[in-house]
Amino acid sequence: MLEVIPVLDLMNSMAVSGKSGNRDTYTPLNSIFASNSDPISLANNLKFNGAKQIYIADLDLIEKRGHNLDKIKMINTVLPVMLDSGIRNLESFDFFLEFANKLIVASETLESIEELYKIFDKYPKERIIVSVDIKNGELLSNFEVSLDDFKKDLIEIDPDEIILLDISNVGTKKGFNTELLNEFSEFKDKLILGGGINKEEIPNIEKFGINKALVGSALHNGEIRII
Repeated sequence: MLEVIPVLDLMNSMAVSGKSGNRDTYTPLNSIFASNSDPISLANNLKFNGAKQIYIADLDLIEKRGHNLDKIKMINTVLPVMLDSGIRNLESFDFFLEFANKLIVASETLESIEELYKIFDKYPKERIIVSVDIKNGELLSNFEVSLDDFKKDLIEIDPDEIILLDISNVGTKKGFNTELLNEFSEFKDKLILGGGINKEEIPNIEKFGINKALVGSALHNGEIRII
């Protein structure tokens, strides 16, 4: 059975929502799980409704314009947090470890592939999730690397968990990019899918052998249930 992992994007101490990674247009989140966009209330109600863990992207940290770490640390006492805090290197990974159960090292913010190797050399795999960020069919990264070469590095590093995130589909509910999924079929036991997942395709995702999915919009509007 597919584990639905709730998604919260945080900005200015609020949960927000938007589409396709256009963060300047994000607005306060309307969710069936709370009467307002307070992330603590949302986390408590998500746990009450069966969530086992929660994915949080701190958009202020990722955009380098502040942080929501106080809220995130509190949420981590409610539900284990998988945190995307815009990690660039080993030094920033060191800093954020105390705020979450697992840290996401995203291709979007990582400064070099060497830093990814350093992180895996120092820390146990169960604390690290690699996020392969795709936008408009291309790997989103700060360093020059093709998607095929990045896949080769992932084979060598052998993470426990890999997020396959199609940023172009975030908030759209138009379905996951199956072409992208096929490209990563060799990692299917490790994959956590994210970006545009809707209710109709969940059986197909399960049939493919995927065990976990990040769900935001379709969960918060009641289309998909946690369990």
